[in-house]
Amino acid sequence: MADETKTEAKEEKVLMKRNGHYFYANGKRKTSVARVRLYENGKGDIVINNKPISEYFFGELIGSVKAPLRIANALKLFDVTALVEGGGISSQADAVRHGISKALLDYDPELRKELKAAGFLTRDSRIKERKKYGLKRARRAPQWAKR
Repeated sequence: MADETKTEAKEEKVLMKRNGHYFYANGKRKTSVARVRLYENGKGDIVINNKPISEYFFGELIGSVKAPLRIANALKLFDVTALVEGGGISSQADAVRHGISKALLDYDPELRKELKAAGFLTRDSRIKERKKYGLKRARRAPQWAKR
């Protein structure tokens, strides 16, 4: 059993290791942070946390992650690897999308107009509000009793 897990771990590392030139960017959303690499001369493979995109995300989230590549007509031009941590599955997808968009700008600054119009370059800065003293949550006050 231990030998099987070691071989699986080696296979996973092989997925993330790629040689060649790449474009790098960080993407963020809520508490999720994605470190994205776009490798030139790829086949269009997208690997997130050492898993193919279809295993990591589902449904419309896959389309959301691929949207910047679709706008840039670069779906088959790059291989994408991303390491994502923090947050939930939806905010992780948005963080990866943000990172891909920023990395595409390094590849071709002329794409800025289209990506900006689609809203992919704007960092969504909405995060959870901090809890305040005297309250139960950020804004929820203790129940008030008249008598």
